[in-house]
Amino acid sequence: MNGAERFLAACAQKPVDRTPVWMMRQAGRYLPEYRAMRERVDFLTLCKSPELACEASLQPVRRFGMDACIVFSDILIPVEAMGATVSFNDKGPALEDPVRSMTDVDRLHIPDPQVHMPFTLQTLRALRAALQGETALVGFCGAPFTLAAYLVEGGGSKSFATIKALAYGQPAVLHALLAKLAQTVADYAAAQVAAGAQAVQLFDTWAGELAPEAYERFALPYQKIVLDRIRGAGVAAILYVNGCGGILEHMARAGADVLSVDWRVALDAVRARVGPSFALQGNVDPAVLLSTPEAVQHAAHGALREGGAVGHILNLGHGILPATPLECAKAFVEAPLTAVERNSA
Repeated sequence: MNGAERFLAACAQKPVDRTPVWMMRQAGRYLPEYRAMRERVDFLTLCKSPELACEASLQPVRRFGMDACIVFSDILIPVEAMGATVSFNDKGPALEDPVRSMTDVDRLHIPDPQVHMPFTLQTLRALRAALQGETALVGFCGAPFTLAAYLVEGGGSKSFATIKALAYGQPAVLHALLAKLAQTVADYAAAQVAAGAQAVQLFDTWAGELAPEAYERFALPYQKIVLDRIRGAGVAAILYVNGCGGILEHMARAGADVLSVDWRVALDAVRARVGPSFALQGNVDPAVLLSTPEAVQHAAHGALREGGAVGHILNLGHGILPATPLECAKAFVEAPLTAVERNSA
């Protein structure tokens, strides 16, 4: 099997010759070739330049041979297209004029991906051609609650106190924002599929900050809108939630084909809790890759054992860290092959 066949079969819980592997944030700052690009161009320009974004997406695949290539972009691209002012600094994203009222929600519009985000679609089309069917092409979007968190907080947060105060104190405002975000993200995801994405991952990174009851109200219904649209477009839908251990059973009702989980919960425990209806993706702690190739392979082989031979995609439990040594990234990507070799020896 080639990488595309292997990855797509695993998403569908079909037999594979070995477990497919890729890494969240695999195109990024741990790669010297990516850092060289960033010396010449700022982050948002890189996201919006199809030729450069295509090159950034392909860099890790060329170097390590992952089974999937995820398009280089950012989850806040559609938020900017809605009319929010987005910038990036050393501390991460910053959004001027945070959303705190119904008036603030009303000033955001639902963009047409073809008109307002054509660069991502152009990048996907170029990648699909460049990969020549050998490596799977994965699109991605930020989920409504996570995008709302950035809009309401005005950037990243440690406590998410502002959006939680809005949720509990003015739920109608948050629901209006989430509904507008859900339509925007669903349209964007469908456009990515039309442009060549063979699977789409929905990142609800901050939904794990919610209590289970709040997750049911403010994350799950809006995840479902997007995931249903992805599946309706005919490709696998992957849902990632960081800190998902307390909400796995709720997460399983969102409508994803693949549940992508963090390192705080074991894969065999995930299967026991959510049942056999899902492929699983994950879940090695990214910090393990800061150590040694031997430690990386040990951790990856453990995830492979827990994930099983069918319906598992080896990945990290969060994005790869910028300080990751190249030899450790290589050891992670090669872990499924070394596991097969070890088992057949």
